[in-house]
Formats: sequence, structure tokens, C-alpha cells
Amino acid sequence: MTWATERLDAIMTPGFVPPRIVQRLGLGLLDDWGPGWVRKEWRPDAEDLKMADDSVFGGYIAALADQVLAFAAMTVVPDDCWCRTTDLQVRFVKVARNHPLRIEGRVLAATRRLITVEADFHRPDGVLVAKASAQQILLPKGET
Repeated sequence: MTWATERLDAIMTPGFVPPRIVQRLGLGLLDDWGPGWVRKEWRPDAEDLKMADDSVFGGYIAALADQVLAFAAMTVVPDDCWCRTTDLQVRFVKVARNHPLRIEGRVLAATRRLITVEADFHRPDGVLVAKASAQQILLPKGET
């Protein structure tokens, strides 16, 4: 176990209190994880996040992507390192509306300094809404 995998386990523990930023943004937590992958279901608060056309604000989808992609990277990050997003891309395929999203993230590659991750966002009917990718740089603990 590493600090990161211990944190992922803690996040899934009933009664876990998420960081204030996660609470404020309503990002939710994690449903399941294993080496190289994570999964969560997110339910929108329609009134807080919808645009004039009843779609979900795209920047919010990007925030969800950053969270899930970081969680995916945490499944493989070495115990002596932190990871930070250095690149984040989101491609919108369909409009997200007031429906839950199943979000699955996975590690594509990991080197001594970089973890490459991607995620898919699906509606309950299986339709792909968005794809996201990121790179997480590994920073030795103590390095700023």
C-alpha cells in the first residue's frame, strides 16, 4: 500500500468527509478502484449546474475529469511521490444534461516522471458524453 492507495481506500469508507473543495464543488467521491483504474457515478444538481439550455456547464465536467484522472493516477503513484496535473484535455461528444454520469478513469502509461491517464463519461443509457485525458507529473515528496 502507498499513501495514495490508502487515501483511495479511505475515500470509499462510509462516513469519509471529503475535502472542502470537493464538498463546495459537489464533485462526489469514488465508487470503486483497482490498480490502473477508477470508477464513480456522479449525479448533478440540476439547478446549480445547468445552463440556459438545460445543459451541464462544460467547465464543471472538466473539474470532474481532473478529479477522476487524479484518482486514476493515484492507483499507481509511487509512495515517495506526489502527482500533479500538467495537462488536461476534455472532448465533448454529446451534451450532458440533468442525468447521472458513469465516469471511468484508467492509466494508459506510467514512467518515472509522468503518468498518462484517460476517462470516459457515459449517460445511464451508455451513450458517451465526453472523453478526457491528462498527464500527471510525479514530484518527489519534499520538492516544490
